Amino acid sequence: MKKLELKFLNQEGRVVTLALDEPVEPADAAKISAAMDTVLAANCFSSSGGDLVAKKEARIVERNVYDITI
Repeated sequence: MKKLELKFLNQEGRVVTLALDEPVEPADAAKISAAMDTVLAANCFSSSGGDLVAKKEARIVERNVYDITI
């Protein structure tokens, strides 16, 4: 399963991650950056360390799980 992780810094300088399932690929860096700017401008998320104040990074993470018969 793939996820798009949007990482922000909060008022305390700690990293806060918002994860979205099944991102569109190939990823459009300009659109992702603009969406992160919108999140910051709307101030619609908060964390235990305060409001989100800056973009840190964005990345696509893939996790593979394989069952083992025992």
